[in-house]
Amino acid sequence: MSHGFWEKLPRPFFALAPMADVTDAAFRRLIAKYGKPDVTWTEFVAVDGLVSRGREALLIDLLYTEAERPIVAQVFGSKPEHFAEVATLIADLGFDGLDINMGCPDRNVEKQGAGAAMMKDPGLAKAVILAAKEGSRGLPVSVKTRIGYNSVQLETWLPELLSVSPAAITVHARTRKELSDVPAQWEYVKRAVEIARGSGVVMLGNGDVKDLDDAREKAAASGVDGVMIGRGVFGNPWRFNPEVRIEDIPLSDRLRVMVEHTKLFTDTLGDVKNFAIMKKHYKAYVHGFDGAKELRTALMETNSAEEVEVLVEAFLKEQ
Repeated sequence: MSHGFWEKLPRPFFALAPMADVTDAAFRRLIAKYGKPDVTWTEFVAVDGLVSRGREALLIDLLYTEAERPIVAQVFGSKPEHFAEVATLIADLGFDGLDINMGCPDRNVEKQGAGAAMMKDPGLAKAVILAAKEGSRGLPVSVKTRIGYNSVQLETWLPELLSVSPAAITVHARTRKELSDVPAQWEYVKRAVEIARGSGVVMLGNGDVKDLDDAREKAAASGVDGVMIGRGVFGNPWRFNPEVRIEDIPLSDRLRVMVEHTKLFTDTLGDVKNFAIMKKHYKAYVHGFDGAKELRTALMETNSAEEVEVLVEAFLKEQ
């Protein structure tokens, strides 16, 4: 079985982790411009929604540009028949891969039997993967999961996934119970790689990866094929650019890229997403310099890209 684009990636490769209300179409475009990862993930989208009458409203989460390729659409749910249908839709939309979220600890997601709840029902998890593969028209199907639910379950959980041969598996180095409250335990990622050896499945690790240097070190220590960076991209669209250190970028350029991000968000998603989503980004962009606290406080009161631009330009004039 062909693994599609996965076979052509460098080793190790570096991927943008999917994060709800963070890695939306606007932020991904910015990242593709300033520091393109080897693989890009969308935010996750509910398969139940994508087969409902409300599909149109969700398709905005699956907007992407050619510059983001290879791009993987991440979905969640628990009904195999919906996965089959949605996999065909994802293929028709031109994505390079489909990823199934089996690690999200959100209670509303878990109530649907989806996300991390999948770890409690390996039979259903396998049925979902097989249904997605059936509907995907040859598009590689991958899985993102955790090292266990309440405790480490790699020895039992991972072989279940491997038995239905997904193209790739990303292992987040914490249990569902641990959320993000403890440091990522990469020794378990190394163990996952050992369990998967010989299966042909591409293995990725995820959790507490600060930057590319850290990612390379974790890849070397664990033996993974690829590493995902998630929270490390907040406020830093250059994160995947090996030529650029954010400390070397003039403050004026960083703040103007924040304005560019805001305009992209408004132009791309402003009709359907709340402007407040941008404010978590402002906290990440605006710190560590004189006047940062005051500027950040003022940005929290803004409601448009125009207001943000006026504030930033006024701030820079005073510097």
